[in-house]
Amino acid sequence: MNVQIAESWKPFLQPEFEKPYFLDLVDFVKTEYATHRIYPPGKKIFNAFNHCSFDNTRVVILGQDPYHGEGQANGLCFSVNDGVRMPPSLINIFKEIQDDLGKPMPPTGNLERWADQGVLLLNATLTVRAGQAGSHQGRGWEVFTDAVIRILSEEKEDLVFLLWGSYAQKKGQVIDTNKHLVLKARHPSPMSANNGGWFGCKHFSQTNHFLNAKGKPEIHW
Repeated sequence: MNVQIAESWKPFLQPEFEKPYFLDLVDFVKTEYATHRIYPPGKKIFNAFNHCSFDNTRVVILGQDPYHGEGQANGLCFSVNDGVRMPPSLINIFKEIQDDLGKPMPPTGNLERWADQGVLLLNATLTVRAGQAGSHQGRGWEVFTDAVIRILSEEKEDLVFLLWGSYAQKKGQVIDTNKHLVLKARHPSPMSANNGGWFGCKHFSQTNHFLNAKGKPEIHW
């Protein structure tokens, strides 16, 4: 696994790439790609960083695992490739956007257009075996993505962190809430969202209101 990541991130993340845990992770991931079907495709492992530069990052959304179905994962949390049926969580995200901002359901669940605007769509774990949810957890990815969150919190100001569900909220405990806006809600998955706490959270309008107040361009959700 070559770490193919946008140049703007390298000064901040290079120390992580040289740590023993990450070198062990690279060996593990290389072996997995050589011996199993792994998602996303290797060239898209760091897609979240390649579409959203360090300098351009304004919003961070935390996910957990890549999708483990055929052709779904594209390296951005909650996002699927063009032409792929939207998963239920993503449908609920777009339903909330529709209620919050009046925007119709889009034709694709590919969120690269968000990432290109400065939304870092970061999964806690960046790879997974086909059909085996959580199969690459506990191998070092979480240590790396914890470092990404910590670095963003320390090095930047006035970011918006969207933490959906208890997993993301626990992972976001390192965020400096004196420097950044942290918005929390239930997870958009049907089991969670339908119990209240997702629909009506208005995270998308709140995000844009905050960005406008800080003199930053809003996100076209």
